[in-house]
Amino acid sequence: MNNALCGADCTSCGYGKENNCKGCADSLGCPFGKQCFIYKYIKIGGMESYQLFVKQLVDEFNSLGIQGMPAVSEMYAMNGAYVNIAYPMPGGESVKLLDDNSIYLCNQVECDFGDGEMRKCFGLVAGMDFLLVSEYGENCTNPELVVYRKR
Repeated sequence: MNNALCGADCTSCGYGKENNCKGCADSLGCPFGKQCFIYKYIKIGGMESYQLFVKQLVDEFNSLGIQGMPAVSEMYAMNGAYVNIAYPMPGGESVKLLDDNSIYLCNQVECDFGDGEMRKCFGLVAGMDFLLVSEYGENCTNPELVVYRKR
């Protein structure tokens, strides 16, 4: 079952298999019950327009100038369940900012600065109208929200 318009490898998505995902083509862009903005973008503007949109996102992430974050060149469609991390807030509570049932464009890059003891990564997530960058340790431990902004 790899009927994703965007080229995502749906066959390797364990979340989709567990949640009876029918893929974007069979569900008309609603694989988890919500309209996928990527599907809609491709249906309206075509694949070339979508690729330009992804390039624009890459450029926006690279222009943030986050210290230690290497340049990115790709974004990948992923289910929110894989990237919806709970971030600690100043009041002590932890808050998830994304939706497990939505699809986002994402990437993960290793931080250029390492302390020699712990590997740190940056997680990049984009929706149609926002950019999110977080920093975390292995297996998403100790996540910190670096940037969350409307675009």
